[in-house]
Amino acid sequence: MIGAEIQSHIATLRAHFDAGTTRPLGWRRAQLEALLAMSREREAEIAEALAADLGKPAFEAYTTEIGYIASHARHALKNLASWARPRRRPIDLFNLPGRAWLQPEPRGVVLILAPWNYPWHLSLNPLIGALAAGCCAVLKPSEIAPATSALLARLLPEYLDPNALRVIEGDAETAEALLAEPFDLVFYTGSTAVGRKVMRAASAHLTPVVLELGGKNPAIVAGDADLAVAARRIAWGKGLNAGQTCVAPDYVLVESAATEPFLAALGAAFRRQLGPSPDTSRHYGRIVNRRHFDRLARMLGEGEILFGGQTDAETLFIAPTILRNLPEGAAALDQEIFGPILPVIEVDSIEAAIAHVGAGPRPLALYLFSASRETHRTVIAATSSGGVVINDVMMQVSPPGLPFGGIGASGIGAYHGAASFDSFSHLKPVLRKWTWGDIAKRYPPYSARTRRWLRRLF
Repeated sequence: MIGAEIQSHIATLRAHFDAGTTRPLGWRRAQLEALLAMSREREAEIAEALAADLGKPAFEAYTTEIGYIASHARHALKNLASWARPRRRPIDLFNLPGRAWLQPEPRGVVLILAPWNYPWHLSLNPLIGALAAGCCAVLKPSEIAPATSALLARLLPEYLDPNALRVIEGDAETAEALLAEPFDLVFYTGSTAVGRKVMRAASAHLTPVVLELGGKNPAIVAGDADLAVAARRIAWGKGLNAGQTCVAPDYVLVESAATEPFLAALGAAFRRQLGPSPDTSRHYGRIVNRRHFDRLARMLGEGEILFGGQTDAETLFIAPTILRNLPEGAAALDQEIFGPILPVIEVDSIEAAIAHVGAGPRPLALYLFSASRETHRTVIAATSSGGVVINDVMMQVSPPGLPFGGIGASGIGAYHGAASFDSFSHLKPVLRKWTWGDIAKRYPPYSARTRRWLRRLF
C-alpha cells in the first residue's frame, strides 16, 4: 500500500475522530459489544485461521486467543464508566477555593502493530483499549500469520464502525510507511530489535509509544520448591504455542541440590502433558515458518539434550527440548529463544541466580518457585523485570486488572484493563477556581509583611 492510500485512510479516521463520534460512552460500548459478538459468532473461523498459521490446537486457540479476548472485552464493558470518570486530585492551600481533577480524553488516531505469535489476541487486546478510550485506530496485523491477518481484515469492518478502524495488511515496508505518518500513539508488540526501529520512527513526529517487547525470562527454582508443581507449570508454559510466547520461561536457574530431581520431574511432565510423541499430540502446535524453525534447530546442537530434540522440517515440528551444559556464547543463552527449547542452568544459591539475572537486560517476566516468603521478598527486591510470578509461569497475563508491560529492553508502558484505557488516553489535568475569596496579598506590590506571611506558609 503506497503512502497516498495510507494517508487517505488516516484522513478518514481523523475526520471521524474530530467529529466527536467516538467520544460518547454509548459508541464505545457498542464497539466492545460488537467485538464480543464477533468472538462468539465467528469462533470456528477464528480457530481455523489460527490452526492454519500456527497449527494451534482448538483448546489453546480458545483459551489464549478467542475466549481470552472475550474476557478482556467484558472487563472493559463492566468498568468503562468508572475508567472514563474524572479523577479527583488534591489541591494546595494557594488554590483554595478550587477543585482539581484528571479528565481522561482519547489520544486520537492510533496505530497498532501486531505480532504473529498470538495474532488474534495481540491484535485485539490493544484495540479493546483504544476503543474503550474513544480512539480511532489503524491495525496492521502480521503478514507472518496470513490466515488470521486476512480474517481480521474481513471481519472487523463487518462488526465495528468502519470509519473508526482501518485494517491495513502488508509487510515490513507497509509498517515503515505507516510509521512515517503522524499518529497520536503507536502501540507495538514484537521483538526488541524492531521495537527500537519503531521508537526511532515515532520520534520524528514526537509520537508517544507503547512497546510490548520480549527478553530472556528466567524461571528460578529454589531447593525448597515443590519440584513436581514447578516442573508441571514450567513444562506447560514452554509447550504452550510451541514456546512462541513473549512471557514463556526462556531458561531455568535451579539450585544445585534440586537439579537432578527437577530435571527428572521436568521430563516426566513433558511426557505426561504431550505424550511420548509430541508430534502426534493434538495439544501441541508448530513453529510459525521455516526461518524460525531453522533458527531453533541450530540451537539444538549447542548443548547436551536431556529430553526431546526431535524435529521435522516438513511439518515445522520441534519437540519440547531440555538442554544442559551449554557453552558460553551459545545462542540459546544469549538470544531470546522464542521456541520449545529450555536450557537448564545449575546455580549454587539463590544469590547466584539473582546475579545471573542481573548480568543481562531486564526481562519481561521473572518466575520464582520457592516455599520461602523470605526468598520471595529477596528476589523481588534484588531483581528488575517487567513482572514477577511466584510459583507459576505466564499467568500474569490473565487478570485484566493487572497491568502488563516491560522495563528497559523488554518494553515501555503497560496495558490490560484500566492500564490499556490509560495508555490510549490523555489524562488531562484540570484546575477550576472560584472567583470569590480572592486574596489581595497575591497581587503586587508586595510588602515586607506579605513576604513574612508567605514564608510562614511554605
